[in-house]
Amino acid sequence: MKVLVIGGGGREHAIVWKLAQNPRVDRIYCSPGNAGISEIAECIDINIADHESLIDFVKYDWIDLTIAGPEDPLTKGIVDKFEREGRRCLGPVKDAARLEASKVFAKEFMRKYNIPSAEYKTFTSYIHAEEHVRMKGAPIVIKADGLAAGKGVFVAGTMGEAISALRLIMKEKAFGSAGDRVVVEECLEGEEASYLVFTDGKTILPMASSQDYKRVYDNDEGLNTGGMGAYSPAPVITPEIEKKIMDRVMKPAIRGLKKEGIKYKGILYAGIMLRDGEPYVLEFNCRFGDPETQTILTRLDSDLLEISLAVTDEKLSDISLEWRPEASVCVVAASGGYPGKYETGKVITGLDDVKKMEDTAVFHAGTAYNGQDILTAGGRVLGVTALGKDIKEASDRAYEAISKIHFEGMHYRKDIANRAIKDQR
Repeated sequence: MKVLVIGGGGREHAIVWKLAQNPRVDRIYCSPGNAGISEIAECIDINIADHESLIDFVKYDWIDLTIAGPEDPLTKGIVDKFEREGRRCLGPVKDAARLEASKVFAKEFMRKYNIPSAEYKTFTSYIHAEEHVRMKGAPIVIKADGLAAGKGVFVAGTMGEAISALRLIMKEKAFGSAGDRVVVEECLEGEEASYLVFTDGKTILPMASSQDYKRVYDNDEGLNTGGMGAYSPAPVITPEIEKKIMDRVMKPAIRGLKKEGIKYKGILYAGIMLRDGEPYVLEFNCRFGDPETQTILTRLDSDLLEISLAVTDEKLSDISLEWRPEASVCVVAASGGYPGKYETGKVITGLDDVKKMEDTAVFHAGTAYNGQDILTAGGRVLGVTALGKDIKEASDRAYEAISKIHFEGMHYRKDIANRAIKDQR
């Protein structure tokens, strides 16, 4: 079989890596891919926003399955277009992807179907939003309505931070039209976790739990990023909590969409805040998380190709998921200045040394190859991921691996998985 993976980040590298383990997969293409992906797949130069060219390529090369990694193609309706052409594409249709594309839609949907979430109000007027924030006080959460590459959510600890976030989104238009509306919601305190499922619109199969780290610096300080690291499993997701998430979040979400006339097929991701043992949804994503995917797929013992085909063909009830007992930890190496301005083109060294390590993988996120060296080409550059008999062993192995890697300006968090390690003691 031939598979096309759309995207060029660490998530897509992990997907390609997992697909390549199936002997039925004859060839994997990736658009646009990166330096790491090019070692196990053929990277093709097609703009991921050019859906027609992607469909032409799939037709011409007889691709059996396409997996859309990032949110943008999904929210722009790539699955709808593929399905009209009779082609398999893993992911939800455009109407279903509004759960991620619009924070306002997601909040209104959750309210309608009694899915637990923080209290909120939406605004199109900066003046009204500021008045509301001043009345409510801090801490408070400010969210741009649309997609902002994981950087449009601000957890404001002070009134000054809240007003600055509103100004950045609504006046300075840092995220363009994504900031035409904002959601202002209560700040839920507790422990955050990521919960993902596969679904074909009928059957729902949960993945292994995970937790990620959004803030750029240790101790959850600094700006939000696309994710600076993750680990799996998340000890905070007990069997009791998992049942609550399935019964109160995932099942109602799929049923609610069906009532709206929308069949959700693909991956559904819920960012969960646990407060006093109760789950509340912080956000929905309509695809694999990044870097959660790196930790989840290294633990997945079942075949990703078979799962993906079962989702697209609505035969997920025939599948059971098996997981490796080991824990997994991913630490992201980022460019200097990220998530703000950063330089690219820095030579990366030490990757060959990490390849010699057992139970360790380096998933490339923002890299390129100049014919001689692998270079930095993005904000998040690498996701160094390791397995271990428990979270501490996986963490120690991941940090040993990342210590062997270097590029100018490289920085990474030193506390990924620390809270889980403390829980295990």
